[in-house]
Amino acid sequence: MRSGFILSTMAVILGLQLAGCSDNGGQQGQMQQQAPEVGFITVESETVTLDRELPGRTTAHRIAEVRPQVSGVIKERLFEEGQEVKAGQPLYQIDDRTYRAAVATARAELARAQATLHSNELREKRFRQLLEKRSVSQQEYDEARAQLDENKAAVAAARASLLSAQINLDYATISAPIDGRIGRSNVTAGALVTANQAQAMATIRQLDPIFVDLTQSSNELRQLRQAMAAGELEQVSEDQARITLLLEDGSAYGQAGTLQFSEYAVDESTGSVTLRALFPNPDGDLLPGMFVRGRLPEGQRSNTILVPQKSISRDPTGQAFAMLIDSDNMVKKVNVTTERAVKSQWLISQGLNKGDRLIVDGLQRIQPGMPVSPVNTEASANNTANVDH
Repeated sequence: MRSGFILSTMAVILGLQLAGCSDNGGQQGQMQQQAPEVGFITVESETVTLDRELPGRTTAHRIAEVRPQVSGVIKERLFEEGQEVKAGQPLYQIDDRTYRAAVATARAELARAQATLHSNELREKRFRQLLEKRSVSQQEYDEARAQLDENKAAVAAARASLLSAQINLDYATISAPIDGRIGRSNVTAGALVTANQAQAMATIRQLDPIFVDLTQSSNELRQLRQAMAAGELEQVSEDQARITLLLEDGSAYGQAGTLQFSEYAVDESTGSVTLRALFPNPDGDLLPGMFVRGRLPEGQRSNTILVPQKSISRDPTGQAFAMLIDSDNMVKKVNVTTERAVKSQWLISQGLNKGDRLIVDGLQRIQPGMPVSPVNTEASANNTANVDH
């Protein structure tokens, strides 16, 4: 009986001890559960250059469609398709025998008119001397003078005819009007071409430099001008105002371009404004018609707050919010305004201030009002970098 009582008493005491341990462990676990570890960064303000990415297409700097200015049969093609040509380089040769004959005829007509003019000049000179001696009448001299003037006009007309014939002869050799790369030929030797025909014989495109036509909505342009007028943005320097280009595969083009002009009219169908930029293209990497994106600096903004995009969440209504750590290490929810994305960050215009402790890691484990155990992720990253170094 006594031994049974002792055993019962020991069992009760052991049970109480175990219960106490369980309560302590539960309280400790609860405390640990109430204060999860979260990573934070300290919000800083900085001066940043804001960029705007605009879609666009490449356009040849100069385009010339080669057409004949005289009619005739193509005798020979003088270029290789796809090659670089220089202004004035012969491209096609039209059979020019009729034009050479026309030049010879015009030259003979000029010679005859000049001979007649010389004869009438001598006649007018003699009549002027005889008129002074009263040996011819005034009417006879006037007729000789009129004949001389008519001969001078005939010589001028003959010269013009010779020049016209020579121009047509020169046109029989069709030359490149500009420097550039020539495309395929639409005619072959033996083809009949006519002056100023609708079909181009070939097309020359100058690709170095090359234009890029970018489009920006009129609303964005208006907002940019308002920000400039309000002093929210400062003009960037000329060195920073260079435009960079992103190709179709997302890679960056190696040459920087410059903005040439902005269209002074809005496209009624798209509501956009065209901006034209000029890019060097020495290796011919850019071809007309390519879809590209231009990165255009808008201006510099001071006291700008940029935070990682992963630190910003949205509620079912679409309102953006962030989780902060207050002075008591408690979670605080604040609504923020995300103005735009800057690479992998959000530009915050309202809701955050310099010095705020912004939670970036462990957001899925917290709720507003919970105590947390803060860990400075920036300091941890710096310590890790120093250790690795």
